[in-house]
Order: sequence, then structure tokens, then C-alpha cells
Amino acid sequence: MTTDFHGPFADDFRQFVSQKRALQRRYDTEEQVLQIFDRYLVHEGIIDRREVTPDVIEMFLASRPRENPQSYNNLLGVLARSFVWLVGQGLLDSTPVLARPRRATRTRIPFLFDKTQARQLLEVAAELPDNSRAEFRGPTYRMIFALLYGLGLRAGEVSRLCRSDVDFQNCLLVIRHTKFSKSRLVPFGPRMAQSLRGYILQREQRMGGFSPDSPLFSFTKGQHIHPDTISMTFHALVPLLGLVIPPGVTPPRVHHLRHSFAVGTLRRWYRTGSVPAQRLPHLATFLGHVELASTAVYLTITEDLLLEANTRFEAFSAPALKEVKP
Repeated sequence: MTTDFHGPFADDFRQFVSQKRALQRRYDTEEQVLQIFDRYLVHEGIIDRREVTPDVIEMFLASRPRENPQSYNNLLGVLARSFVWLVGQGLLDSTPVLARPRRATRTRIPFLFDKTQARQLLEVAAELPDNSRAEFRGPTYRMIFALLYGLGLRAGEVSRLCRSDVDFQNCLLVIRHTKFSKSRLVPFGPRMAQSLRGYILQREQRMGGFSPDSPLFSFTKGQHIHPDTISMTFHALVPLLGLVIPPGVTPPRVHHLRHSFAVGTLRRWYRTGSVPAQRLPHLATFLGHVELASTAVYLTITEDLLLEANTRFEAFSAPALKEVKP
């Protein structure tokens, strides 16, 4: 991606973005924020970096109204990190970004699918009828949602899979061109292997053989199913599930299948005696995260998790409590 900066920090922003990408970060959204800020400075006739004061930062933030605290904080965070980097490089004496993040007064929990609900989703997906633009529709979406829930993949990662990315010999999926511009290997178990084999065999019988570079999921020759199409199909199926949405919980989205995988993994660790804090790096690697903080976003505290954590603590503290009893 070509950078487009023309203001007083043009060269600095290019260098900042380049360094982030050298660390295998895609940094597309952040670059767009810096370009918007750069265009604002040019529009306001600010050509000297010394003119970029806290007041200018405040005026820029005001020019980009964000009702959602998270959206505002993301905008502010990109600016703050870029100017901290400039100070660290000795290019500025101090950062002009003094604005404080907004407090999120309402945090809604993502909807988490349990095994029964996920199985029901796969069943209704399998019943999707073919249409003039999509042949073999039901089995295709059943397999897609199975991968999203069973392996915690992103919709974009599933949509980009090719036949050569499925390694049955080693039971691995090769996930390419991920969110952080890195590839990774995702192992799958016997049940997922059986499902994938069955899907590929049925599709070959119905639509002909795959070439190695053929999309694993496609309705149009040579074209992958778009992630937005996967999301729209998911939303069309949700009303058929009869789900009860608890208060404070966000209505189901396709990305919540990934949340469900992460929380389900943590729950299993508690139940099998593992130490979740020690195994979080494993989950982060599996999900393709660069930082543990990104993984922590998925570990929504639920009643089940609190119960498991409480049970673990009670077992841990029981010997000490016996000692202090009179």
C-alpha cells in the first residue's frame, strides 16, 4: 500500500508505518487515521510541526465526532502511539496528545454459542437450498460455520482457504494473509478431519475435482466466497435458531463464533486442571494474535467462567482454611 502524506509529519508518519509493517503488522486502518490527520493539518494550513499543539489535536478530534467511546479511543490511540514514537525517536520534545480516553459506560458482552446452539446452527445451515447463483450451498455453509466455531477462525481466513491449504496428512490448515500479515498453521482433530474429508468428497462428486489453488469454498468458478456473504448468511439463519439473548448481550454476529471458541477453550482448561494464565500464549498463537492483550478481548467473563474460577480457588484454598479453623 502506498502512503499518502503531505503535511509537516509526512516523512515521520511514513517511517512510523513502515516500522510497524516491518514487525509484521498490517497497519492499514492506523495508516488511514494518520492520513486523515495529515489531510486535516494541510487543510488548516499548518506547515510547521511546532504549530501542532494540544489545542490542534483537540480540534482535530472534534472534527471527527465519535459517539461510541471505543471508536473515539481507537482514533485517539493511533495518534497517541504515533507521537510517543516520534518523541522516542528524538523527533519531538514532547507529545501534543494530552486528551484522555473516554470511559465506556456500557460494555455489551458478545453472544456465546454453546455446543447445542452451535450444532443447531450447523443443522439449519446444512438445509440451505441451492439457488441460481449458489450450488452446493447447504454443505458449504455448514463446513464454513463448523470451522469458525470449531477452530476459532476469522471469516476472512475461512473464505480465503484453498484446497492446498488443507493438509490431511498432518491434520493442519495453512492460514495465509491473516489480519497481521502473517501465516500460521492451525491443527484440527479427527472429527474436523472427517467433516472436511466428507465435504471435499461430496463437492468433488457434485461439482468436479479441485486443483490445488482452487478456493475451498466457492459458488463461482475461481472466486472465494466473500466474508460479507458469510456474515449475511449467518444473520439470515440466526432467527431460525430461536435464541434467547440475555440482557446486556449483543445480538449474535458471525465473529461471536470465534469468541465462543476462545471462551470454550478457557472453560475446558479450568475443568481439566490446567492453569489458564500459563496457556494463554498457546491460545494467542492458535488464534493468530500478535499480543496477549488481543486474546484477552475474547475471554469474556461469563457466569460459567466465574463458577469454574471460584471452584478452582476453593480447591486451592481448602487446605489453608482447614488449618485456621478452631
